[in-house]
Amino acid sequence: MFLKENISLAVAGLKSNKMRAFLTMLGIIIGIGSVIAIVSFGNAISSSVTDAMSNLGATNIYVYVTARDSDTYVDKFDDSDLISMDEIDKFQEKYAGDISGLSVSQSGESGKAVDGHNYANVSISGVNPGYEGINNIKTEKGRFIRDNDIKGSRQVAVVSDKLVSNIFKGRTDPLGKKVNIETEAGYTTYTIVGVYKYESSMFSNNGAVSAKDTRTPLYIPVSLAKEDAENQNYYQFALRLKNGVDSNSFTSKIEQYWNKVYKDNTKFKVQVENAENELAEMMSVLDKVSMAVAAIAAIALLVGGVGVMNIMLVSVTERTREIGTRKALGARSGYIKMQFIVESVIICTIGGIIGVIFGLLLAWAGTSTMGMKFVISVPAILISVGFSMLIGIFFGYYPAKKAAKLDPIEALRYE
Repeated sequence: MFLKENISLAVAGLKSNKMRAFLTMLGIIIGIGSVIAIVSFGNAISSSVTDAMSNLGATNIYVYVTARDSDTYVDKFDDSDLISMDEIDKFQEKYAGDISGLSVSQSGESGKAVDGHNYANVSISGVNPGYEGINNIKTEKGRFIRDNDIKGSRQVAVVSDKLVSNIFKGRTDPLGKKVNIETEAGYTTYTIVGVYKYESSMFSNNGAVSAKDTRTPLYIPVSLAKEDAENQNYYQFALRLKNGVDSNSFTSKIEQYWNKVYKDNTKFKVQVENAENELAEMMSVLDKVSMAVAAIAAIALLVGGVGVMNIMLVSVTERTREIGTRKALGARSGYIKMQFIVESVIICTIGGIIGVIFGLLLAWAGTSTMGMKFVISVPAILISVGFSMLIGIFFGYYPAKKAAKLDPIEALRYE
C-alpha cells in the first residue's frame, strides 16, 4: 500500500510538470536509445556477415597451394607444383567416410549472354558436381553439372534465374534452349540444363549499376574451362565434412596428408584453412567492436543520471514545506526517502522504455535502408531497462537522503 501511494504521488508529480519531466528523461532516452541502436546494428551486421559467409561456404575447409616462404609472391604456377585431379581423387577416396562433398573449379572469362536486344552479364566458372552442395547453389529447374558432362566436355550450362528473366522474359521454358555467350575470345553456345536462384550478398555486388546489369555466374563443366586454362592441375579445392566430424581434428589430418605429398617440393606446400574458425574469429572481433562502441554510448546514461539527480535536488528544494508537513504529521524519514527514490526510478524507467523504442526504431530504419535483416536483442533491452532503473536508484538516493534529513520545523519555516 505504501509503495502504491508513492508511485501515485510520483506519477502525479510528473503529470504536473510534463516538460521538466521530459527534459529530465531526455538524457536517459538518448543513452538507452544509443545503446539499443548500436547493439541492434551490431547484431544485424553479424547476422548479415554470417548469412553471406554461409552462402559462400563458411563451414567448408579450403586446401590450396602456397609458397613455403611466406615473403615470396607467386603469380604463376607450373602444373608440377599444383594438385592433380588424380591426387584429389585419392585423397577423397581415403577419407570418404568423413567427406560429404568436394569441389574443384576453374574461373573462366566474363562475358554477356545475348539474344537480339536482350542481354545478361555473366562470369563463366567451370565446376564439378560437388560445387553445388559446398557453395549452397539452389537449383530450381533442371539439374546441375554432372560427371558425364565433365567426361564428355559437353557444351552445357547452368544459368541464373536473372539470366533467364533478362533473356527469355518468361516467354518460354529455358531448359534445353541454347544461350549465346559473347566474350573477348568470341561467341560460344551452351545448352541450358539447369536454372539456379541467384542470391546477392554483401560480398557480391560485382559493380553492377542496376539489377538488370548484375553479373551472375554461369556454370559449365570444369573440363571445358580447363581446355583454355594455362594450368590443367588445380591451385585449390574445397570440401565439406559429414555431420559429426570434428572440423579442427580433421583439418590436422588434411595437413598431415598433404605434407607427405609435398615433402619433396622445396618451393611450395599445401595450406589448409578452416572457414568455420575464420568466421568465429571474425564474429568475435565484430562483437568486441560493438560492445566497445556500446560502452562509449553508455556514457550518455551517466550524463542522464546526473541530470536526474540535479532535477531531484531541485524537486526537494521546491517541496521543502511539503516534506516538513509530512514529517510533522508523523511520516518517518524512511518514507520520505522512499518517496523520492521511487519518483527517480519511475522517471528513469519511463525514459528507459522510451529510449528502447527510440533505439529500435532507429535500428530498424538504418538496417532497412542498408538492406540488412533487423535483429532484436532481447537481453540488451532487458539489461538497458534494468540499468535505467538502477540509475534511478543510484542518482535518486542522495536527493532522497537529503529530503529525509530535513528538520520538520526548519522545513515548515522554509519560504
